Amino acid sequence: MRSLVKYLLPVLVVGLNFSFTMKDTDYFQFRDMNNTAFSYGERLSYRVHYGWLNAAHISMKVDDTVVMVDNRPTYHIVAYGKTHKNFDWMYTVRDRFESFVDTGGIAPLKYFKTVREDNYRDKDLVFYDHGHGKLRGLKKNMDMPVYVQDVVSGTYYARTIDFSKAYIGQTFPLDIYLDQKIYNLKFKYLGKETIKTDVGKVRCIKLRPQLVVDRVFKDEDDMTIWISDDANRIPVRVKTEIWVGALKVDLTSYSGLLNPFSAKVN
Repeated sequence: MRSLVKYLLPVLVVGLNFSFTMKDTDYFQFRDMNNTAFSYGERLSYRVHYGWLNAAHISMKVDDTVVMVDNRPTYHIVAYGKTHKNFDWMYTVRDRFESFVDTGGIAPLKYFKTVREDNYRDKDLVFYDHGHGKLRGLKKNMDMPVYVQDVVSGTYYARTIDFSKAYIGQTFPLDIYLDQKIYNLKFKYLGKETIKTDVGKVRCIKLRPQLVVDRVFKDEDDMTIWISDDANRIPVRVKTEIWVGALKVDLTSYSGLLNPFSAKVN
């Protein structure tokens, strides 16, 4: 279950007082991603199935107003994962992830996480200096590729990509920071599919992200994601195989979408 929130979505480390101000970065010109997929006030909710069990809930939200980080406007995005009480006896999850995403470059400037999974506890806090290619963290400082993403911001960045001319099998690079490491990953375009969901029948774009193979995932191709085939490109469904079974994540509610949910066909 730890992988569920860590890799999908993933917000907030409470009580940390750690500040960093970027210097001498005036020369750096952030890219302009022309984001038309999401904006302030968006809310997405999901249910998580473990086999036949309704095991957990995931929520993702974009704050209603702009948040400034190092004099840059950001989307403050929060992801929270929680197992249901009737599943806690098996495995307890209370995970929060938080990313402050530059509104122009759609790249994170700041990232928090607080993880509680059974007896496991972890916190992380990092600041991204894209101008100098440096990541400064509570636990570790390191070099980074420009526009590196975290597990929250990467989800929203992928929503801004235009797949209208993509061909089946085409891959898109995605550098991800995760637990004091940077992974040079990619995701693959698999075509389109209409699926039945909790919110109705939805036309979707089908993607396959590359996973980090570890004690959770058996293969780098063990996850498939369906996003709405409209201007919002919201994640609608995720399926993944893990060592101890399979997980399925389904969209259950949404609000504050930037565009009409035109991919919903009934």
